[in-house]
Amino acid sequence: MQTVYDFTLPKGYIDSTGEVHRRGKMRLATAGDEISATRDPRVLQNPSYLTIVVLSRVITELEGVQGISATVVEKLFTADLAYLQDMYQRINDIEPPTLKAVCPDCGKTFEVPLNFTGEG
Repeated sequence: MQTVYDFTLPKGYIDSTGEVHRRGKMRLATAGDEISATRDPRVLQNPSYLTIVVLSRVITELEGVQGISATVVEKLFTADLAYLQDMYQRINDIEPPTLKAVCPDCGKTFEVPLNFTGEG
């Protein structure tokens, strides 16, 4: 079973020297990740901060960045944050994601499995 997934951010994290970092890895979340994030003082003060804390726990690598913290995740562009939130939902979802498609020949609508991870 695959537990770690590669990603490439659409915009990239820009560090204090101006270097852009786009490639990274995200692991599957555990129950402990989500439970401990709900106990984080920043989340208790602002529940919308939960996403930041959880992502900082499951992103295991961002090329050239030493340690992924909530501060790093906070500094991502909104497009990158949305991308990572979507990826988190997809890799941790029980049901495989699907995409609605329309046959160009007959016009029939159907669902196609979305192969986000590149497996198979």
